[in-house]
Amino acid sequence: MSPRKVGAVAHLVRGRTVADAIVILEHAPRRAALPVLKTIKSAAANATHNHNYKADGLRIVEITVNHGPRTKRFRPAAMGRALPYQKRSSHIRVLVEGEQRPAPKAAATKAKAETKPAKEEEKK
Repeated sequence: MSPRKVGAVAHLVRGRTVADAIVILEHAPRRAALPVLKTIKSAAANATHNHNYKADGLRIVEITVNHGPRTKRFRPAAMGRALPYQKRSSHIRVLVEGEQRPAPKAAATKAKAETKPAKEEEKK
């Protein structure tokens, strides 16, 4: 989808919380709302799972839409001709921020590591 179409939808949710953005995009009548919605959900999942953020307080700090690669195609025309056109694509980048969860205690992780028996195999 062209970056201009996706950028118009991205502008609707810029600076909002993730929960508000999901509600807005689920009710937006534009076809570009689905890829933006999927990208925001993916960014929120990455923030909670990989970066230890709380899911309820996430906010969209930055959302940018840039040009992606263009695929060049031909469309049939009158009198046996072929007219060129380009299928445009876009890159969507979402940056979310929020409150981090407290890190797990170091003693708890150390105790788990000590409870696992070490495997020792000797070959003679």
